[in-house]
Amino acid sequence: MLKKILPALMLVSVLTLQAAAAESRVGTIDLRKVFDNYWKRQQAEAALKERGTAMDKELKGFMADYNKTKEEYTKLMASAQDQSKTQDERDKAKTAAESKLLEIKTSENTIRTYEENAKDQLDSQKKRMRDSLLQDIQTAINAKAKVSGYVLVIDTAADSFNQTPVVLYSTGENDMTDAILAQLNAGAPPPAAADAPKDSDKKADKK
Repeated sequence: MLKKILPALMLVSVLTLQAAAAESRVGTIDLRKVFDNYWKRQQAEAALKERGTAMDKELKGFMADYNKTKEEYTKLMASAQDQSKTQDERDKAKTAAESKLLEIKTSENTIRTYEENAKDQLDSQKKRMRDSLLQDIQTAINAKAKVSGYVLVIDTAADSFNQTPVVLYSTGENDMTDAILAQLNAGAPPPAAADAPKDSDKKADKK
């Protein structure tokens, strides 16, 4: 009985899948291409870079103060051990050096904490921006899929856990990559006129 029933069930399953595939429409999109070429991505990266630069500048300020304090500590220690000075002078230098050492330790803690917080802040900002961009893309895909009657949209750029392509073959017939990208970039601001004449140039021309 099983030998007769199993082939029949398999045949019914295959026919059912074929019928479902024939009735449904599947769209495809290269999500990596859309994400990389979305104009807001460049804007987000510029903001991240600007924030990172500001943090680096502030960190350099901390490091400059730290190095200055270390130099002062070294000089005070040398003065505390200078036998040409009086005992009172050496004691004062030693006391000042101990105070500087506390400043050094405090500065080290400040720098370490700042670096950790800066990294967390940049990572958090990067994640928020990435999520925002993906949300824009997802919204555009959903709208396009509904209009086109797609029941499923597959990312052709996706990789499996084994770093192999998830989609092994596609005719590209229902690819919506360019359409989505054009829709998203329609709201891009116009490029800045790099060659526009400056006011000083205009005055020079008048003269």
